[in-house]
Amino acid sequence: MATKGRSGCPISLSLELLGDRWTLLIIRDLAFAGKRHFREFLQSDEGISSRTLAERLQTLQDEGILTRSDDPSHGLKAIYRLTEAGIDLLPVLATLGAWGSKHRKADDKLAQIANDLSAGGEPALERMKETLRAQHLG
Repeated sequence: MATKGRSGCPISLSLELLGDRWTLLIIRDLAFAGKRHFREFLQSDEGISSRTLAERLQTLQDEGILTRSDDPSHGLKAIYRLTEAGIDLLPVLATLGAWGSKHRKADDKLAQIANDLSAGGEPALERMKETLRAQHLG
C-alpha cells in the first residue's frame, strides 16, 4: 500500500495510510480486542485474507504505527504492538465508533463501549491511552 503523499494536506496524507477498511480494523483489534498475533487478526468477524493482513501489518510497521517482535513463548510467532503513533489514533477510533453507533445498526454492547468512551471526553481517552501504553510500550 503506497503512502506517498500527492499533496501536503494532512487529511489526504492520513487517508493514504489509514483510508482502507482493513488498516483501522487491525488497529481496533490491537487497541480494543487485545489481539497481538497474526492468527488472532485472521479470526476477526470481518474476514480479512491472510495476504491482505500481511500487507497491512507490514505497511503499519513501515509507517511506525506498530512494531513486530518475536514471541519468546513460540519461535514461529510474532507479537504486534502499537507504537505511540498508533496509540494516538485512539480518538479517531472513538469518534468513528460513536458515529457508527448513532447512525448505523451497531451491536448494542459494542455501541455502548463506543458511546462511553466518546462521552467520557478527553479524560476517558487519556485513561485509555495510558492503559494502551502500559500494554504495548511496556
